[in-house]
Formats: sequence, C-alpha cells, structure tokens
Amino acid sequence: MINILVTGGNGQLATCIKDIESNHSNLNFIYANSEQLNIADFNAVQQFFNDQFFHYCINCAAYTAVDKAESDQENAKNVNVLGSKNLAIVCAEKKATLIQVSTDFVFNGEKSFAYTETDETDPTGVYGVTKLEGEREVAKNIEQHFIIRTSWLYSENGNNFMKTMINLSQNRDLLNIVADQIGTPTYATDLAQAILKIITTNNTQYGIYHYSNEGVASWYDFAKAIFEESNIYIKVLPIKSEAYPTPARRPHFSVLDKTKIKTNLQIEIPHWRDSLRKAIVKNNE
Repeated sequence: MINILVTGGNGQLATCIKDIESNHSNLNFIYANSEQLNIADFNAVQQFFNDQFFHYCINCAAYTAVDKAESDQENAKNVNVLGSKNLAIVCAEKKATLIQVSTDFVFNGEKSFAYTETDETDPTGVYGVTKLEGEREVAKNIEQHFIIRTSWLYSENGNNFMKTMINLSQNRDLLNIVADQIGTPTYATDLAQAILKIITTNNTQYGIYHYSNEGVASWYDFAKAIFEESNIYIKVLPIKSEAYPTPARRPHFSVLDKTKIKTNLQIEIPHWRDSLRKAIVKNNE
C-alpha cells in the first residue's frame, strides 16, 4: 500500500483526487486541511510525518487569492513559500516524494507561443512571485520532487470560473468577459489523474512539468463554451482587460507546452472543450 498525504485537503484539486481515489485500491490517501496541518509551521509538519509514514506528498495547499495577495503578502508567502519549503525539507528527511502544484502565473505572459519548462520566469504579481519562490524552495531542498505548473483550474467542486459563470447566469441577462487574456482551461480531475499516474507508474523523472488541457482559449471563449454546454442562453460580450481593472495584473498569454509531461508519462491530454463537457455533466448530477 502506498501512503499519500494530500495537503489543502478541502480544496478543489484535493476534492477531485478524492473523487477518483476509488479507482486506485493500492493507494491510501490522507487528506489534511489547513486546520489539521499548518504547513507554515515546521514543527507541525515534522510531527505529522513522524506520526505516519508517507511515500508521497501532493501539495495542493496554496494561497490562490490572486488579487488579495497584493495586500496580504505575508500570508501568501507563509503558505506558498514557507509551507512549500517545510514540506520539502521534511519529505527529504523521510524519503518521501513531493509533488508540488504550481501555476502559469510564474510567467509574465509576453510570449506569443506556448511556454516550456525551461522558459524564463518573470511573475507580475505577489501570487506568481510566491509560487515561483515556492518552486525554488522545493527544488533546493529535495531531489525527489515533481513541480507541476497548471492553469485556469476548474471543476464541479469548489469555487472557480465555471461555477461562477453558471451562478451569475441565474440573475443576469448580460455578462462582459475579458477576451484578451489567452490560456487553457484545465479540468482539475484531468490534473488529478495525471498526478496519480506519476505515483502508480513509480515515475522518477523528477523536475518541472507543465500540465493543462489541450487547446487555447480566452476567458470570453471559455465563458461562451460553459453556457453552450450548459444550454444557458445569455448574452456575452468580449471586453479588454483595461475595462476590468484588478489589483494584480494577469498574464495576457499563458498557454503551457505539455510536450515533456506527455513524453515522460506517455499520457493523452484531453482538449479543454471535451473535459468541460464532462465537468458540466457532473455539475448537473
């Protein structure tokens, strides 16, 4: 039996892992939310690992409030940087493999074609800066690690763009959606399956990987697709980012190149539209 600690146990990705864990009878999952395990507290992390042996730790814990992070830098750094460092140090001590979930926000979005794992990082806001620093702490403190950068994560669980659009459509006739930010929506269940494949195949090709669904979209495209797949009839207008100012600047282009993870894991990644269709069906169940 392979023991796996999943931090951020109440979050969207962890919930998606829960939803598919029954497909893996040889895996034993322990989920820990922030109340059960404060990863920013080194002694708490060490004690948690002393109490039970883990072969893997999937770090889903993150401070993900992109705009709030601009004025709440200390908390963002505690979770995204210090927490990641603590997990890396303790995992290294206990010979556990750390799977760190990161983000496309480590890039500035000024490229016009897909970002590879070796492209220069240059985050534009506190969230991206702290996630990048967390990556560096992981790489520095533990050899047996996977850093998986993803983008535009959504599912039928938790709070995300898909759920927000569906909720807004219940009392709106018109929505203005940003159309000049380009990336790829990623179904959290697809990411969960990729992570579990790393574990079940005992992959040891450590390092940084990119994972998102296939294809390219703007937030406007994504919103239109959500309503089409949901048979919701609402007018959606494209707007520029300048018309919807936010405290944190988003990358204008953050499509991720998935060649490395497809080659090393030999997995097929679904197109975002196909995965959205599945998510909509589950959301309506």
